[in-house]
Amino acid sequence: MHLSDFDFDLPEALIATRPARPRSSARLLVAEGDAITDAVVRDLTDWLRPGDRLVLNDTRVIPARLSGTRARDTAQGPTEARIEVTLLEPRPNGHWAALLKPLKKVKDGEVIRFSDALSATLVAREDGQGVLEFNLTGDDFDAALAQAGAMPLPPYIAALRAPDDEDKTDYQTVWAEKTGAVAAPTASLHFDQPLLDRIAAMGVDTTRVTLHVGAGTFLPVKVDDVTTHKMHAEWGEVTEKAAQEIATTKDNGGRIIPVGTTALRLIESAARTGTIQPWRGETDIFIYPGFTFHVTDALMTNFHLPKSTLMMLVSALIGQDRIKAIYDHAVHEKYRFFSYGDASLLIP
Repeated sequence: MHLSDFDFDLPEALIATRPARPRSSARLLVAEGDAITDAVVRDLTDWLRPGDRLVLNDTRVIPARLSGTRARDTAQGPTEARIEVTLLEPRPNGHWAALLKPLKKVKDGEVIRFSDALSATLVAREDGQGVLEFNLTGDDFDAALAQAGAMPLPPYIAALRAPDDEDKTDYQTVWAEKTGAVAAPTASLHFDQPLLDRIAAMGVDTTRVTLHVGAGTFLPVKVDDVTTHKMHAEWGEVTEKAAQEIATTKDNGGRIIPVGTTALRLIESAARTGTIQPWRGETDIFIYPGFTFHVTDALMTNFHLPKSTLMMLVSALIGQDRIKAIYDHAVHEKYRFFSYGDASLLIP
């Protein structure tokens, strides 16, 4: 398989920079069998059946983008320089891996100030990234970050506009609970409480799992032979309760439908023995055509970037020729693409 096998032409005008409001008013492309149906997310219940189970990622996105200054005394007097920081992942010792722009302008041991309350020291460099030690920890850190930080919008949105206060709500799911992601599980952004209530009322259950989405989700694939690509690792957990709920639904003939590729990757990581098991740790599972799915029966997901690992994942689920036809239809019908865009329901 070559990287070009997962390419397609996408007009820039179809890249969504703001979400639909209300959330469930986004468009929904339903691909079931050979049929393609144009619908709206609030109509999702038309394709669900009592006894099905939606799997939801309950990670919470942190405001991981920070703008600060570093002060330095020089022979000409004190100087300041602006430093842009994107937090990537926490370390067990409390430090944070981060992208610093420009990293070369910051010396080891130098302090970057983001607000009166929040600052960080550059304590190491690794593979073109910085390692930061913040002056605060725990709830104090979370509170100061909420004040000083901005939501880490994907690069293709950030290139078109700056994040603002609306994104602090828009780029967070309504059930976000466990802090740790630096990117949102974006298919889940389409759900609001009225839709969740209707889903529950019809006898469709939900299970929550946690995958802290990392910034690596936006990294491009740089190899032509896609089978040699190495995925970034992300921390996740499928609790014993979640695994049992999923297993019971499968045993009873219900369908398991993850909402988003993050939820799918996590439950398939927990099911590599053939059945779903409790699981906790880092996963770098890479799903491309030829992959054997053990628990996933359908997938709700947004429309993905050309030549991305997520295009490979949906191709693995529903077939490469089929996904090309689906995306041709989506472009022709002017669906909105990527994180703030419209959704698809893929039923193999």
